Amino acid sequence: MSDNCAIHERISLNYHLFHRAQAANDLRHLILDISRAAKYVSYEIQTSESGFSGGTNISGEEQLKLDVLSDDIFRQHLCESELVCCYSSEEQEEVIELAKDAPYSVVFDPLDGSSLVDTNFAIGSIIGIYEGDKILGRKPREQVAALYVLYGPRTTLVYSTGKGVHEFILNDVGEFILFREFLGINDDAKNYSPGNLRALSSNDKYKSVVQGWLDRELTLRYSGCMVTDIHHILSKGQGIFTNIGGNKYPDGKLRLAFECGPFAYLIEQAGGKASDGTQSILDKEITDLHQRTPIIIGSKNEVENVCAQLK
Repeated sequence: MSDNCAIHERISLNYHLFHRAQAANDLRHLILDISRAAKYVSYEIQTSESGFSGGTNISGEEQLKLDVLSDDIFRQHLCESELVCCYSSEEQEEVIELAKDAPYSVVFDPLDGSSLVDTNFAIGSIIGIYEGDKILGRKPREQVAALYVLYGPRTTLVYSTGKGVHEFILNDVGEFILFREFLGINDDAKNYSPGNLRALSSNDKYKSVVQGWLDRELTLRYSGCMVTDIHHILSKGQGIFTNIGGNKYPDGKLRLAFECGPFAYLIEQAGGKASDGTQSILDKEITDLHQRTPIIIGSKNEVENVCAQLK
């Protein structure tokens, strides 16, 4: 870089991807296109109606208008990038083909926690990026990047391309500016976020895990939006999130491709751990686009402690 191009005190996402992460140009441009989509989603959350669309997604859940709109926004920006051969969304039944010879495949949940919109709670978007032209048969460890966007009091973007986990804040002129680099997770947890608590009635081992947290007086932090709860772990540098199966959802409620895979990539990049109780989430093969998986994710020691109790 020329001496005339001094490093600005406000480091942009583009600068960080180019100079700090040293991401390949195509990957850098794709992440920037995804970040632009997120800006439009952020705007729509603030200005659009939050009523039901009248349809359901592949999992049988009622779709909000914002679910459909967010899905369309991401699809449009992936199309315009001309860098995505195909994508899979939580809102779509099948893989959607875009540019046949493009270098990347993308998985995403366009609006995680959308049922919380009318309560004005924080919600988010989750994205995973793979090289190549297929999604089925892949393992989350093969991702070349993962990121999420949290739409809260501030809109933040957190990404990794395999060189640490970094957080950016959307400023008033529409630029994602570096807030914190190299987020890390301590081995021990003080906070816990237990999802799918209905499973306690049929899963005695999970019930024992939660009772153990109560007995140890860990602090409960659970919002109902996975993006928010995982961001809390990364932001505070410790914690554990779980979503374990019971009678109604034997494998838990969360999807491997769209939710657990990208977060496992990010959490392990920050020094944490992600498991389904028996193996790393990063090593689970995606055999169905909408397959569910149990997940125990966060501080290493607590993840291992929970896995041991669930055996």
